[in-house]
Amino acid sequence: MDFEIQPAEAQRLVAQGQAHLIDVREEFEYSLARLDGAELVPMGTVPAQLQRLEAAADDKLLIVYCHHGVRSLNVVAWLRRQGVEQCTSLAGGIDRWSVEIDPQVPRY
Repeated sequence: MDFEIQPAEAQRLVAQGQAHLIDVREEFEYSLARLDGAELVPMGTVPAQLQRLEAAADDKLLIVYCHHGVRSLNVVAWLRRQGVEQCTSLAGGIDRWSVEIDPQVPRY
């Protein structure tokens, strides 16, 4: 599995119920803009939530995102080192999603 997924493919998987969105931005960023159905798990809290994320990845692909895709790529790399293979980073983050998929999502 690739470390990154393109926004259109991510949208398709989420719509089909095959993926779960994990937002690793901070709470203040989440309050500015968010994707429907996404779960906020700030990057700094990921290690403490490893078991829960591992269990979630057993059911669905985890699509991890941040603002531009850098933090989420780091989180995916870390999760994979912990043995969580069913995860990928949203290429370009929420900013690219806003440009390519849903312009109603505010850009900041």
